[in-house]
Amino acid sequence: MDPPDTVRSAHVEQLRGFVAGHRRLFVLTGAGMSTDSGIPDYRDREGGWKGASPIQHQAFIGQLSKRRRYWARSMAGWPPVARARPNPGHHALARLGAAGRLSLLVTQNVDGLHQAAGSRGVVDLHGRLDRVICLNCGTRLSRHRVQDMLIEANSGWLHDADAMRPDGDIELGDVDYALFNVPDCPLCGGILKPDVVFFGGSVPKPRVERARAGLAGADALLVSGSSLMVWSGFRFVREAAARGLPIMAINRGRTRADDLITHKIDDDCGALLDAAID
Repeated sequence: MDPPDTVRSAHVEQLRGFVAGHRRLFVLTGAGMSTDSGIPDYRDREGGWKGASPIQHQAFIGQLSKRRRYWARSMAGWPPVARARPNPGHHALARLGAAGRLSLLVTQNVDGLHQAAGSRGVVDLHGRLDRVICLNCGTRLSRHRVQDMLIEANSGWLHDADAMRPDGDIELGDVDYALFNVPDCPLCGGILKPDVVFFGGSVPKPRVERARAGLAGADALLVSGSSLMVWSGFRFVREAAARGLPIMAINRGRTRADDLITHKIDDDCGALLDAAID
């Protein structure tokens, strides 16, 4: 629910002042950044899961039954994610980057919408859903190609849906996943996995180091649409706080870093960014 106009106006001025007062912003975005693009977020206002928790890294790697379940659900859930388009908030951050006002844009999202809006040099902390990697030989495939492989191997299964989740892993109801055929790597027969960091997995060290380098060149940190409940993003807020940097968060509800944040706005980040960054 949007706040009253007077409150929204005050939020716009607060954000505008923060952006104007800091020439080099480190921006960290989360699932709330893409809700205006039709992609729902994971958590409620208190930081709890809205639905079933996402697949765990070790479960996907170690259990064929989990991989069957994931890919069956992803086959139906990927097309609506692929159709999603950047919202005004994504475009606002692209404008800010084009003006040379960002030290770095880091996203916890895997939807690629920042790049689609025109942002350059984005650190995709958790990877990209539109890419697939072979865990054996390292071959990378486009998710569109893997979608064709999934459909060819599973005629009769749902391969498009209206529902969406940030990871494309939607609920299918009562189906027998044991009947689903999971394609192997076309080059070596290895396990194919979305090129994303599943929960319980580790962010590749080069991404973390690049993000830390960006934070080192920043004079403030802006969090947009993240509850910061996972360590991968929360660590940068902790590091910024340890350096004494001003920290603003735009998020619906509480965050894990509420005691570290110096400026907090409870509002829709997309509309707010668009109004404040002109």
